[in-house]
Amino acid sequence: MFKKLLIANRGEIACRVIKTARKMGITTVAIYSDADRNALHVTMADEAVHIGPPPAAESYIVIDKVMGAIRRTGAQAVHPGYGFLSENKTFAKVLEAEGVAFIGPPAGAIESMGDKITSKKIAQEAGVSTVPGHMGLIRDADEAVKISGKIGYPVMLKASAGGGGKGMRIAWTEDEVREGFHASRNEAVASFGDDRMFIEKCVTQPRHIEIQVLADSHGNAIYLGERECSIQRRNQKVIEEAPSPFLDTQTRKAMGEQAVALAQAVGYTSAGTVEFIVDGNRNFYFLEMNTRLQVEHPVTELITGVDLVEQMIRIAAGAALPFTQKDITLTGWAMESRLYAEDPYRNFLPSIGRLTRYRPPQEVAAGPLLDSGKWQGDAPAGATAVRNDTGVFEGGEIPMYYDPMIAKLCTWASDRATVIEAMRNALDGFELEGIGHNLPFLAAVMDHPKFVMGQITTAFIAEEYPDGFTGVTPGGDDLKYLAAVAAHMNMLKEARAAQISGTMPNHSRRVAPDWVAVLGCEAFPVHVERADCGTRVTFDDGTHHKVISDWHPGDTLFIGTVGEHPMIVKTDFIRDGVRLRYRGVDMKAILRTPRQAELATLMPRKLPPDTSKLLLCPMPGLIVKVDVKEGQEVQEGQALCTIEAMKMENILRAGKTGVVARINAAPGDSLAVDDVIMEFE
Repeated sequence: MFKKLLIANRGEIACRVIKTARKMGITTVAIYSDADRNALHVTMADEAVHIGPPPAAESYIVIDKVMGAIRRTGAQAVHPGYGFLSENKTFAKVLEAEGVAFIGPPAGAIESMGDKITSKKIAQEAGVSTVPGHMGLIRDADEAVKISGKIGYPVMLKASAGGGGKGMRIAWTEDEVREGFHASRNEAVASFGDDRMFIEKCVTQPRHIEIQVLADSHGNAIYLGERECSIQRRNQKVIEEAPSPFLDTQTRKAMGEQAVALAQAVGYTSAGTVEFIVDGNRNFYFLEMNTRLQVEHPVTELITGVDLVEQMIRIAAGAALPFTQKDITLTGWAMESRLYAEDPYRNFLPSIGRLTRYRPPQEVAAGPLLDSGKWQGDAPAGATAVRNDTGVFEGGEIPMYYDPMIAKLCTWASDRATVIEAMRNALDGFELEGIGHNLPFLAAVMDHPKFVMGQITTAFIAEEYPDGFTGVTPGGDDLKYLAAVAAHMNMLKEARAAQISGTMPNHSRRVAPDWVAVLGCEAFPVHVERADCGTRVTFDDGTHHKVISDWHPGDTLFIGTVGEHPMIVKTDFIRDGVRLRYRGVDMKAILRTPRQAELATLMPRKLPPDTSKLLLCPMPGLIVKVDVKEGQEVQEGQALCTIEAMKMENILRAGKTGVVARINAAPGDSLAVDDVIMEFE
């Protein structure tokens, strides 16, 4: 077994590999850029080596710099994680020539399967059904338009070396093909150093289901069930689960056996994933093979008890798989929510900054032990597990140079309904402040009827949130529950203030029982009084709820019950009230005395500033291109400029017809949120 392992990656996956290596008694080496000098993976590793400036093209994907770190530390093996150099055949060959083990497949398998065009040809030769498309490389946008017309719209533009949603666009028209071709190729160059593109038919209403495979160098290969990855945004997975709520045993077996056959056809070793697109009749088509560890691998580990990273390391060291296909059983259900540094209220645009608060829910083991990856008998009925794979910490920075992932929050339970409820509670209890993040959106999906019923496709987000995410409006009962929580908190706050006042002569005060809780457009007159272990909140319609919790003023989480309803609510005191966040709801509860509430109705409403003649920067990023000039008339929907942030290019378009009066930014400028890019007449 190896004694020293270098992780050629960063963030949560580097931390994940370090945990398993530490369990196996292997010394770890981290590499880091200037931006990651104080990153979590650097502090977790036994050694760390600086490799250059923040951009990945100048640090993490420069093979010579990584090799320098390997030689300097004497590392015997390298785990590439995912992204960066994980599917780079040149890197694998250089390691082999250096006598350093690559914890991944052979260079030949990477070349065959890592390239999407070549892999499709091999799959066809192996009898695997594939999606119709153009298998050759495409020279330019004109050729892309011609090919798309022959295939038939919609089409999917893909970077041959792409992955993780980078270098991918769906195009429904010729104009979208031209724009998408250039943007996808630019993303592919920035992320993978490879601008080759191909096109395939976009199958509408599909499910994205993938098979996890493991293969050793002794001829053994198995599959470990499937993962449902259909909840996607911009071709990037957001929520994954295992098993799929859609597959039956027969289809699972057929897909698994086909995935194993494909892996064996190219002499594959290590962990890999064969991705399929599945239609409503459970017909499945090969999409691609990812010759690396997948981001969503934890859900497979949670239902099989197999530590995939450990098996990758052992396979690279020459060991045979310790189990056969008949030993693999799927136990319970697992779900993963990807927590991203992106603002769901700004169309999920990237967000950067400092994590002023980062308090994940407590990790809990139930059936599969989170540390060992092995089962310890059957889990007790109703048991759940919580796992959080992360690479950040409170007070740390989220830089603009890398993928916006903050953490992968996972839950496990005996069935799908229970695992969804466990995820709801885990999301409600996840405290994160300082940057925009997608926690509210993830919570909203967990409550969506179609998701709960398993009626999902890769078009779920586009269809269910066509105008973007604007938050969750609580229903009648939930709104009253939140009003009761706010009234309970206000009572305890007032009681503490009364106690402090009572310690001073002639300054004692009485806690008023009658208040008006204003949540959004609803006003709830309430009467609040002490009750055993909590408070009793009575509404003006005669209904009442007993609120029980250990919450005290200053706590940021309310954990308790309202009547018979359990709740976990993130709380922050604001002027005249409290901010409440629960199940995707984010709203202010203003608490006023009856007289204050009466007077508040007479106050004028403050209107937001008029920004209709300004193009504001929606995210921190770098101006890549400006498409218009001062004095130019632009039409609604016309491209104005392109901004790059976190390895993704975003085209900003005109919201209406107008004339450009002033341009305040140029290519190469770094902008903050709401910086004025253009002004219009």
